[in-house]
Formats: sequence, C-alpha cells, structure tokens
Amino acid sequence: MTQVRIEHVNVSVSDPARTAAMLMDLFGWHIRWQRKAAGGGDTIHVGSDTDYLAVYALRPDANGRAQFAKGAPLNHVGIEVGDLDAVERRVIARGLVAFAHGDYEPGRRFYFFDEDGIEYEIVSYTKP
Repeated sequence: MTQVRIEHVNVSVSDPARTAAMLMDLFGWHIRWQRKAAGGGDTIHVGSDTDYLAVYALRPDANGRAQFAKGAPLNHVGIEVGDLDAVERRVIARGLVAFAHGDYEPGRRFYFFDEDGIEYEIVSYTKP
C-alpha cells in the first residue's frame, strides 16, 4: 500500500482571516492559497508545504452572523508540535485559555478553544 496521510481538513469559521492569522502565529504556518468560496464566502488554506487546514466561511447572514453549526460533529483538531511550552505561551498571549494538560505515554498535551469554539489538541512527543 502506498503512504496515506491527511492532506487537509476543512473547518467552518466566522472569520477566515482571523483564524488564519492565529494558526500562523501559533504554528509558524503560511497561507498556501486563498480566494472567494462557493456560496459567496471566503476560504484560506493555511499550513505547511505538505498539509494544511482550510478555514472556510459562508457569506454572513442578514444579521452579520456566521452561517454554521458549531461543534458538531467535529470533536477537536489535533496538531503535533515540537515545543509544547512555546506554543502554550503563544496561545495564552492571544488571550486564549489552555486547559486539560496531560502527560501520557508517549507525549504531553493541552487543549484550547479558538474564538469560534473550535477545540484544538496540541500534542508533543518531544521530551521537555
């Protein structure tokens, strides 16, 4: 069998530019591609040269609110990093709350919610 990997995950957000900026700040990623999306909204692909998150928003409703159902069925997005403590400092500096810290074999982790209520699990397999 050939190598199989996740190339991207597409998540709905209320402000793709804000979410892309957060992801670039936290993980050192870059914008790979962006443009207007189907339905009149916007999409930004942000990540590394090999994989990314597509952050997508439909045109806001008449009241200016995002048009998506938060939280279901997505549980969380897992991101592996080399320096867990450095990423946690950047999460906190953005005003986000890191929680559910855990050491487990073979690594360490914590979670946070972004401004849209998307949960991220940040994990490192590098020994501190």
